[in-house]
Amino acid sequence: QVQLVESGGGVVQPGGSLRLSCTASASGFTINSMGWYRQAPGEQREMVARIASGGSTGYGDSVKGRFTISRDNAGNTVTLYMNSLIPEDTAVYYCFVRGVHSDLEFEETWGQGTQVTVAS
Repeated sequence: QVQLVESGGGVVQPGGSLRLSCTASASGFTINSMGWYRQAPGEQREMVARIASGGSTGYGDSVKGRFTISRDNAGNTVTLYMNSLIPEDTAVYYCFVRGVHSDLEFEETWGQGTQVTVAS
């Protein structure tokens, strides 16, 4: 089983910045991709940003140009830099990881979620 540890989030004023981090740990596990989804009350979960093992990134339309995802050299920690935050960014943000274990079993794991609130 892959363990995910999320950190960051909190309350920020519109126009401010926040950073979220997520670390995946599991022996014999090859990470294919990691990233973040978010879900606001009454809304469907939407993709925020993802980064693949090769380094390619993808972003949801609503965050393009404002959010940036990166990963560390070990490839098991991703950081989401959120700039120019707006109230519509308020949501619970969930980290995910997708990969394959040494026995070729696929796994997708989600973090517990962290609250981001943008309010004046």
